[in-house]
Formats: sequence, structure tokens, C-alpha cells
Amino acid sequence: MNLAMAHQRLMLLLLLMAAGVTLIVGRLIWIGIDVQINPKAQPVIDMLASRGDIVDRNGQVLARTIDAWSVGVHPNKLLSDADDLAVQLNRLMPERTIDQYREILKSNKSFTYLRRRAMPELVAQVNALGEPAMAFDREPERLYPQVTLAAHAVGFTDFDGKGVMGMERVLQDRLISRDGKAPPVALSIDMRVQATMESELAAAMADLRAIGATGLVLDVDTGELVAMVSLPVFNPNKSGEAHPEALRNNVTQSVYELGSTFKVLTMANAIESGVVTDIARRYDATSPISVGPFKIKDDHPQNRWLNVPESLVHSSNIVTARVADALGRERSEAFFKKLHFGDPVGLELKERGRTLWPSSWGRASNMTIAYGHGMAVTPLHLASAYAAMINGGIMRPATLLKVEPGRQVPGERVISERTSGLMRQMIRLIVTDGTGRNAEAEGFRVGGKTGTAEKPGVGGYSKTVNVSTFAGAFPMDKPRYVVIAMLDAPKGSAKSSGQTTAAYTAAPVVSRVIARAGPLLGVYPDMNKDVDVSAMKPLLWKAPGDRD
Repeated sequence: MNLAMAHQRLMLLLLLMAAGVTLIVGRLIWIGIDVQINPKAQPVIDMLASRGDIVDRNGQVLARTIDAWSVGVHPNKLLSDADDLAVQLNRLMPERTIDQYREILKSNKSFTYLRRRAMPELVAQVNALGEPAMAFDREPERLYPQVTLAAHAVGFTDFDGKGVMGMERVLQDRLISRDGKAPPVALSIDMRVQATMESELAAAMADLRAIGATGLVLDVDTGELVAMVSLPVFNPNKSGEAHPEALRNNVTQSVYELGSTFKVLTMANAIESGVVTDIARRYDATSPISVGPFKIKDDHPQNRWLNVPESLVHSSNIVTARVADALGRERSEAFFKKLHFGDPVGLELKERGRTLWPSSWGRASNMTIAYGHGMAVTPLHLASAYAAMINGGIMRPATLLKVEPGRQVPGERVISERTSGLMRQMIRLIVTDGTGRNAEAEGFRVGGKTGTAEKPGVGGYSKTVNVSTFAGAFPMDKPRYVVIAMLDAPKGSAKSSGQTTAAYTAAPVVSRVIARAGPLLGVYPDMNKDVDVSAMKPLLWKAPGDRD
């Protein structure tokens, strides 16, 4: 009798246990199915999982999609005590308070994400809590393995896998494939050259306590941006934590008055248009020019008559203003429009600034714009113009996409080959004999122009704060790359001899970048090569010792 009753009780207990297990398994299966068909998660997985890589011109990965995890909960299927579970979840994922977790768990919603892009270790810890209503699923994550390198060029995606900035935004449709993972897209960026420019600019920015810095390397024949640097920078893996100023691309969005770098453009225009028929002709630079209430003077006056090469070597505002006056407004304005300075910079990126074009282009404006005051453009505007000045006269749009070797990139002629040849010689002399000496990199035949512009602000231009730029190119006997470095509001340091002008701040950066990056780009130092300046050298009355 007792044995029979014990057997019946045991059987009843086993049935109850079986029912409980069946209920739990059933709920787990239902939760698993619910996770897979959750409409919120599926589009993200589809979009990101199929997103192709972004690579540099040599195939190095700049952006890739990897497997991560998501952690969620089905509050309407909760078995544990909500108050206790809220404490445990807060301990593992402290981005929410206990009260916030408690509110989620008691909401009776069908599903809520608790952590996106979770690490496997966290998933294991949450799973160990033993709550069957917790949901875990593999979720693709967009990863930027080079961290801050080329961040403004590459950009980033949002949580839904949509490109928000940079080439991620531009290539949104091209990177997505519904039939499998899309093939990689190669950018024009060379990761090695990019790293060189970033490190040299960052070091100069720190030493000179500048508020920002910009640098780029541009192929003069294809328009490819081999490097594009904007500082401060951000981490695209943590874009939500970035300061708004760090997200700004100073190469393409910010516009600056770039000072004496414009003198090269003005002289090219004068030669091309026939205003200057003989570069040996001398212009009066013995005293400042009075234009209405203003006076145009030289920072380092020579107090004599200067020819065209001397005016560039000594960076004479007076001579440049006289040449611009002879050109007149119409020819000056037409040339800057021909260089597309009036348009947003030509590049695939959506993050582009618009030139600050003068509202009134009178005689005084025409003369000051000629040496870089009164018009603000992006550094990339200047780089594309310099490429045309030295590549034989062809203006090509800049690009962040790799151009296949041997492909002819169409462009438009802005100056003749003869004028371009003269400009190559003159900007080489600026480095060997003039204000650009600190940009020289031995054996690389560097040419270029300094530009130091007073920074505009409340109440007018500052006498103590400037934007310092060096626009360079190499090798001048057969130009291949334009290199620009710009520092925003640098302060003097021991390395710059206490100076803030471009000759002491931006020019040395270009020198170091060329010396390091040249061999990476297939350009090697050669002391036996150079552009022929033998006919122009005698026009220099003496070797200048001053700086811009």
C-alpha cells in the first residue's frame, strides 16, 4: 500500500517536471523564433552583412564589416524578478541606471535592445544570469581597423548600416549587395603616405599650439588625393563621442584666405593673358601703394624695382598688386572662375564648403585678392590650381577614388604649356633662393610658395593670429605631386625660432613629408636632376635672405 502510493507520487512528480521542462523549452524556442523574426533587427543585419570593404589604393583595409553580438530582452516573457534583474543588468551594462532597466523590464513590450555591437564576453556574462527572456543574436558591425587614420576620407555608418559621412556616405549604394557581399572599393588614399602626413602635421600642430591643421598630397596628372588630413581628427569606431569640430573636414569644408600662395596664380594669369610679356620687366617696389585710405606694403621690403621672378622670390605684395591692377577686374575674376574657385570644390564628398567670393570686386579688392586677401577658398581648391600651374596647364577635378594605372583623366586647359613651364622654374627658385627654403628636401627638387595671411575676426584682421600655408610640389623637373600643409593660428616655438609665418611653420612640414613619402610614391632623391633655371637665375639681383 505504502509502496503503491509512493510510486504514484513519484510518477506525478515526474509528470510535473516533464511539463515544466516542456514549458521552458517551448518558451525558449518561441523566444528564439521571435529574435530571428524581429523586424527591427533584420534590415540592419541585411544591410551591414552585405556591405563591402573600403580599402586604400594598395588594398589595405580601411573599413570592414565583422560579426558582433546584440543583447536584447523580451519583457513580456520575463520569468525573473524585474527588480533583481535590473540590478544585475546595471552591473554588466552600466550605461543605463537600475531604474531605467527596471522600467524596461516592467514595460511588457515584445522586444527592446539593451546593447548593440556587444563583445562576446558580455554576451556570456548576460547569458549566465539564466533569464530565458534575454535575447542574443549575431549582428554585423562596421569596423575601422586603422582607427583615426584617414577618418575624414572614409567616414562612418550609423547603427542601421547607412553611410553618414565621407566615402561611406558617397558609396552607400555601391557598397551594398543583395546577392552577397559587395566587392571592395579602392580609394586613392595611400595609407603609408596618409600616416606620414598625419604624424608630421600632428607634431607641428602640437609644437606650435595651433587650433587646427590641414594637409594633402595630390597627384598632378590624375587628381587623386593620395593623402588628405584634417586635424583635429576623430575615431570613426566611436563617432558618437567625437567633438563637432573634429568631424569637420578642413580640407574640403573650411575656407581660408591663403595669403601669398595666390601670387603664383596671379603671375600665371598675367603671363598667360599677355599683361606680362617679359618676366625680366621691373616694377616699382620702392614704396607702398596708396589705394584710397589703404596702403599696400611689403612685409620685407626690398626698396627697389623688382622683376617677376624676384617678386615671387621676395613675396612682394606691391609688385603683385601692380600686376593685378594691370590685369584689371575682368581678367582677374575670369581666371579665378576658370580655376573653379567660385564653385564648391570638385570632389565626391558631400562635406564641401563654398568659397567666400568678394561681394564687391573694386580696384582695391582686385589688388589684394591677387596676393590672397579678400577671397577664402578650401585648401583643396588651392591644390588643384597648383597642379594645373605645373602639370602643363590642365585643370583636373580631385578624386578620392583610385584611378587605374594608364587611364587618361580628362581635364580643361587653363594655361599654356609655356606658361606652366615658366611657373615650374619660378616656384623652384622660391625654394632654392627665397621664402620657401625651409621646404627643401635634399634631392627631391621641391618647388612651392609660402602664404601667411592675417586671420579675420571680430573687428577686422588680427595682427597677431594668422593662417600659415605652404603649397609645394615635387620633383619640379617632372612634377608628380602637390603637397600642401596649413596651420591655423600657430604660435611661435623654439623649433620655429619664435616665428608664426609659413616659412617657419608650414614649409618644414612639407619638407619632412616629401622626404619620408617620396620613396613610398616611387620618387627617389637624385642630386643630378633638377628643373633648368639657368636662364632665370641671372634675373635675381641677389640671393634673398628674408622670409614671408
